[in-house]
Amino acid sequence: MNIMKAVRVKIEQELVNYKVPTSFQLKETYPLPPYSTVIGMIHSLCGYQEYNKMKISIQGKYHSKVNDLYTRYEFKPGMKFEDGRHQLEVDGFGICRGVATVELLTEVELLIHIIPEEQTKIEEIKQAFICPKEFPSLGRREDIAIIKEVKVVDVIEKELEEDIELTDNYTAYVPISMIEKEDIILSGETGLKTRGTRYKLNKNYELVNHGTNKSPKIFREWNKVDVIYSSKIGAPEDARIMIDNEEKIIFAI
Repeated sequence: MNIMKAVRVKIEQELVNYKVPTSFQLKETYPLPPYSTVIGMIHSLCGYQEYNKMKISIQGKYHSKVNDLYTRYEFKPGMKFEDGRHQLEVDGFGICRGVATVELLTEVELLIHIIPEEQTKIEEIKQAFICPKEFPSLGRREDIAIIKEVKVVDVIEKELEEDIELTDNYTAYVPISMIEKEDIILSGETGLKTRGTRYKLNKNYELVNHGTNKSPKIFREWNKVDVIYSSKIGAPEDARIMIDNEEKIIFAI
């Protein structure tokens, strides 16, 4: 039996948008924060300047979705200001200002497990959530994260002696590998064994130069993880999975 440590954090948010990168006219949201968003919050709170390898498990729920309006600014590089076309002028260049729509989740509740590769950082991460340097946000800058609980828990990889299920009507991002091994079963009223929405979510990135040494063109190349977002999640007897010492399932990736 392998035992590691994780920082388990409970978070609540009133209204939040976890932006889908490919959505523009309507700023759509993921149902739970993607891994890159959570890792970014952790690194910001801890003051890390370089990526610290870690595994993350994300589960939670929300009450409903609503749409809201926000001010949107658009500009084209090098386009000169034209009276009647642009609403704003900056150094002779034109910017259009208008109204767009954003999708928001309401009454969000999250349970996040953070398992750093360097286990010596457990206490550092815990203290960053207990005494943050500034009020933490998750999603947009204005999406305040209310920290309800921070706890260090044991992470145990074990073979189950009986079936267990995700509690509190939570949903989760489940790695495809856990489903393929049948360590996790997704089942609902329809009786389907693999139900949910499949996502390829950003986790971490590397800076790659696609130019030359004299004329560098640096781009982020994202490491994406393959998951299914679903509810009614369970682990059957004899499955080998990770749980914490309070019997919470961990979907670490």
